[in-house]
Amino acid sequence: MSHLMRNYSRAPVTFVRGEGCDLIADDGTRYLDFLAGIAVCALGHAHPAITEAVSVQAATLVHCSNLFNHEPAGTLADELAARSGFDSVFFCNSGTEANEAAIKLARKFAYRKGETKRRTILSCHGSFHGRTLGALAATSNLKYHEGFEPWPGGFSYVPFNDVAALDAALDDTVAAFIVEPVQGESGIKPADPAFLSAARRLCSERGALLIFDEIQCGMGRLGSLFAFQTFGIRPDVITLAKALANGLPIGAMLVEAAAANALQPGDHGTTFGGSPVPCAAALAHLHVRDAIGLDAHVLRIGALLKAGLAEVADEFPELFAPPRGIGMMLGLPVREPHEAKTIAAAALAQEHLILNAAGDNTLRIVPPLVLGELQAREGLARLQRTCLAMTVRN
Repeated sequence: MSHLMRNYSRAPVTFVRGEGCDLIADDGTRYLDFLAGIAVCALGHAHPAITEAVSVQAATLVHCSNLFNHEPAGTLADELAARSGFDSVFFCNSGTEANEAAIKLARKFAYRKGETKRRTILSCHGSFHGRTLGALAATSNLKYHEGFEPWPGGFSYVPFNDVAALDAALDDTVAAFIVEPVQGESGIKPADPAFLSAARRLCSERGALLIFDEIQCGMGRLGSLFAFQTFGIRPDVITLAKALANGLPIGAMLVEAAAANALQPGDHGTTFGGSPVPCAAALAHLHVRDAIGLDAHVLRIGALLKAGLAEVADEFPELFAPPRGIGMMLGLPVREPHEAKTIAAAALAQEHLILNAAGDNTLRIVPPLVLGELQAREGLARLQRTCLAMTVRN
């Protein structure tokens, strides 16, 4: 481990195995996972359907280049198109790459229409769209920017949930407005449905594409396969990643028919995007979620978790404000001078509960979507005991 770069603040634990909603450390200690690899392992760890799909595909075909067709990518694209109603799918390796593809598609779409001054990508304050220079330029948070200047041009920002500001900013130089239906990294902040509705109307009226970044909030996390279905507002482009293949590296961009031909051969590509193994895992994930009725489960357990977090906030008002979020994407805001990262570290060390700090001092709770009722209650009890121990010490 000593030669890993130190660009992560790693906790002092080494995990060697996962089972369902538990991670097992090298000393045999079991940890209840309320983070799921940051909203990645929707079906938990080592799900047998994912394991079998990966094993079978790895023994059949691992890679053949995107210069040729292969069955897993074609079938997965068909499945995502059928479930979303979108026309075309582009596969890549991550959420950052999916957003990069969406940025390039938006600008190329305007260019092919002869609207060459339409280059600006508009996004929201508090957003997080990835760590490559392009996706990071669409991210307004300055803490992610420092030391990486100069930035690519053509990016602008508006306050989240501010319709008037969006109206003022969305002019004929804007190629696309990209927005997270629920902001994840800033501390689990849902969009106002009226804001997303206004975004749809304004983009349609003014010729810009509307992009929903569903990388963290999509793939069932809100109680529907796609976040746009939860809000009832249809964008022109969706970006997906994280949970799509339940832990294997894959990203996807889904595009409506009107913009689907914006990227032509040679405009954009990737060596490993949509490789057979992660595509096979993603297909298995989709089939499992159908078989177990995952959306209804997420809504039920999500409501239980949110109610339990509200009880914790009521019991420890000096520590927490009321929880926020949708489905199983929840945040518990921490009151200053207390720190979410300190509470998360104490929960890990004392109660073997995995969660983390996000954004503006918020505990992020994004467990596997298959979390059971007893596990949900156990996790809430562990958080309660953590807070009790902290208040007694203080």
